[in-house]
Amino acid sequence: MSRVQLALNVDDVEAATAFYARLFGTEPAKRRPGYANFAIANPPLKLVLLENPGQGGSLNHLGIEVETVDEVDATQTRLAEHGLASTDERGTTCCYAKQDKFWVEGTPSGERWEVYTVLADSATFAEATPDGQNCCGTPISDETGTTASRASCC
Repeated sequence: MSRVQLALNVDDVEAATAFYARLFGTEPAKRRPGYANFAIANPPLKLVLLENPGQGGSLNHLGIEVETVDEVDATQTRLAEHGLASTDERGTTCCYAKQDKFWVEGTPSGERWEVYTVLADSATFAEATPDGQNCCGTPISDETGTTASRASCC
């Protein structure tokens, strides 16, 4: 099963989590400092809340969560056949999860789309990618003291 992911910047993750739990009638699947995600069955949606004070109410990024690495690969191949470029992030740690993913480049309105699968849970919010990029935009420190950012992932 695939589902659309909507990642929102919120000013206060606790208040936003309480609101969305009531709205969708379910508790988050994962909660960490400054972060929550919901795996909503109906409608099929992965809702990610990223605490970015002063950025609340804005879109962080969009995504499509798929079940397997093969689906990530097949989607990337299909999009390349249609002339859409992408940037790989394989074996990356982002949003408290080890992931294989890619980012679609060149969207007409500039929004960010990722296609990803979760390989395993992680105690760490993020690790820098080989090209020096970090997960999701605003600098943070996780419980291990690792500095990451929350602007373009999850």
